[in-house]
Amino acid sequence: MITTVVVGVAAAAAASTIGFTVGRAFQRRRFGRAEQTAQDMVAAARRQARDLLARAEDEADAKAEAYREREEAQLEHRRLELESQEERIGQREVTLEQRAANLAQREHLIIDREREVSDARLGAEEVKEQARAELERLAGFDAKAAKEELLRKVEDDGRREAMVLVRDLELKAREEAERRARRILTGAVQRLASTVVAETTVSMVPLPSDDMKGRIIGRDGRNIRAFEAITGVNIIVDDTPEAVALSAFDPVRREVARLALERLIADGRIHPASIEDAYEKSVAEVEQSVRDAGEWAMLEVGISRLHPELVNLLGRLRYRTSYGQNVLNHLIEAAKVAGILAAELGINAEEARRAAFLHDIGKAVSHELGGSHAMVGAEICRRFGEDPAVVHAIEAHHNEVEPRTLSAILVQAADAVSAARPGARREAVESYVRRLEQLEEIAGGFDGVEKVFAMQAGREVRVVVDPGEVDDLAAADLARRISRRFEADLQYPGQIEVTVIRELRATDYAR
Repeated sequence: MITTVVVGVAAAAAASTIGFTVGRAFQRRRFGRAEQTAQDMVAAARRQARDLLARAEDEADAKAEAYREREEAQLEHRRLELESQEERIGQREVTLEQRAANLAQREHLIIDREREVSDARLGAEEVKEQARAELERLAGFDAKAAKEELLRKVEDDGRREAMVLVRDLELKAREEAERRARRILTGAVQRLASTVVAETTVSMVPLPSDDMKGRIIGRDGRNIRAFEAITGVNIIVDDTPEAVALSAFDPVRREVARLALERLIADGRIHPASIEDAYEKSVAEVEQSVRDAGEWAMLEVGISRLHPELVNLLGRLRYRTSYGQNVLNHLIEAAKVAGILAAELGINAEEARRAAFLHDIGKAVSHELGGSHAMVGAEICRRFGEDPAVVHAIEAHHNEVEPRTLSAILVQAADAVSAARPGARREAVESYVRRLEQLEEIAGGFDGVEKVFAMQAGREVRVVVDPGEVDDLAAADLARRISRRFEADLQYPGQIEVTVIRELRATDYAR
């Protein structure tokens, strides 16, 4: 049994050894074939690589050869261009050298010509100087004096021609302006339906008899003192029969006192209590009349919208006069004239009418505030919301502010038309004489004036000149300068005609 097992084991071992040997031999044969195949593949790959490398080297050599040939061609082209440029530069250098030589030759020629011209000029100057000296010797005066004489003559001729031109232009402008202004103003004044009689406010209260004076004065002056204390108005009781005078700078206050005194006279009972009662009733009546007067003036002019305070101020002007002319009536007239003028000229008639209607509103309070009534009135209207154009026309109607609008100029014209018409105003003798003296004094201050006469209440000034100092053209210029001086130094309504009279008289005696 054991032997069988050993034999079996030995047989198995032998079989295993034989199998391993056979397997090794089989593997060695497979590996040999694979190695041969790999070697063949490596050899083939090497042959392909050598072929590719050879082809790449051939292509690179061909490209390098082409690049080299191209570079050599470009270099050859550049070399040829450089040689061409060098040739052109050489030609230009030759040309420039030739031009430089020509310029040098011309410079020498010019220098020689300048020298010749300078010599000729010096010779001409010497000849001219000799001729000038000869002319001065023959004429008897030097060239400087002759030049001054010539310049003076040319200046005189130019001034004379300028005067002639100015005279002609002024004549034409004056004729045209007078014709148009006369037509416009004539139409405006003709259409102004207003009385020409100056209204004068006289604070005189008539009495039924002279016995009333004693009752007004009262016992020991009690009534008159009470009346003056309540009303603020002085009562003047003098020798005037059956009348007493009221004195106060405020026209409204004076009107209140007049109504109160008339009530007391009509009642017959005059004592401090009745005076106070009459004063209160008169104040209410005057306030109502002031409002009525302002509203009536607005309706008369055609203005519908106005601040109530401005209406009251306009009504106060019913009791204010200027040179004897009622100020409220003057405003109504000026507003109508300004509206007509504005309509004729084609500008805003409503604005011109409103500005002219309010231009003297400052006179209602100027005696209380002080200052120019034009500036006071402008400030009042500005405070109550009036249009800036209207305010400017008010403050400029006496040239305290330079007028910048047509409405402002029309207000000045309307003011002058209303104030300068016959019967509108009356002046004191002293101011009238002083204005005439100023006219004669200003005109007499010009050179060549012998006599001056102010005529027609200062509307015309006649100037007599020395005919030896002032010729015809200078006379026209003198009239213009005197007129401008009047405009600059004086204030006057309307216009002043300046007439220059030049009369040449030759006198001789036969013996």
